Amino acid sequence: MSELQEAWADLLRRRPSFRDSLAVYGEILDTWANWSPPPALALAAAPEQWRASWEGGVPLAAEAARLLRAEDLEDLVGAAMEALARVEPSLGPGLQAFAAAWDSGAVGPTALLPARGRIGAAPGGTAGLGTDALAFLAGASLRPALEALFAPAREHFTESAWSLGICPFCGGPPGFIDVVEDGRRRLACHLCGGAWGFAKLRCPFCGVDGAAHLVRLTPEEAREEGYLVSACRECRGYIKEVDRRARWNAGPPLIEDWGSPHFDLIAHRQGYWRPIPSIVQLVAK
Repeated sequence: MSELQEAWADLLRRRPSFRDSLAVYGEILDTWANWSPPPALALAAAPEQWRASWEGGVPLAAEAARLLRAEDLEDLVGAAMEALARVEPSLGPGLQAFAAAWDSGAVGPTALLPARGRIGAAPGGTAGLGTDALAFLAGASLRPALEALFAPAREHFTESAWSLGICPFCGGPPGFIDVVEDGRRRLACHLCGGAWGFAKLRCPFCGVDGAAHLVRLTPEEAREEGYLVSACRECRGYIKEVDRRARWNAGPPLIEDWGSPHFDLIAHRQGYWRPIPSIVQLVAK
């Protein structure tokens, strides 16, 4: 987590105009860095089972639902709720209801974990929080815990065993694209820190294939070589990407995503969406 903090500080040096408007992300990173995972928060060694699961197209998400405890996430979720309340004060009543449900045990970690087609529990099962608010809350709280949980499985993952548009570890949606040195496309998961290869001309959200279905967006007022938005004409989903052959000094995917709200703005204005909303989208709504 200290590496993410250092990368965030470097990004703000490159884009100082965002320092105040994105301060909440720095606060989230500070909370992550101060959190320590409990000793029991790790997968039991089962490499053969993990490989069989990946080969069958099933992420290891069920393990997170089984092992995460509400008390382990208390500080992370509490800080994320405070951050969300500052970003969008109108969510205050919903966040208070969510906090009360969390404290009583009516809502727990599974309300934030990825599920088929969405992040977290279905609408109506989260004490008044909408889909976007819940997804932002998940993205602002789960990373340290899920990163620790899936650490034992990382070294056993081989990209040839996975071709889906969801994370092979937590089952979450991709949050960013890296184009690496040989031109391959790698998706990054913000929820757990996972990464995996993916087809160059396929939408990771709906699976449609072919260049005719994809569009690239770049804001006129802030052209930056190596950065762009990759959007789908069919499902209207979008994801930002960086070509590291042109931007060798780019930071980790999460940092580059959080530190580029101008790209979210142009995508939002053209009617595109993303699974984990940015600050821009939450405030715009």
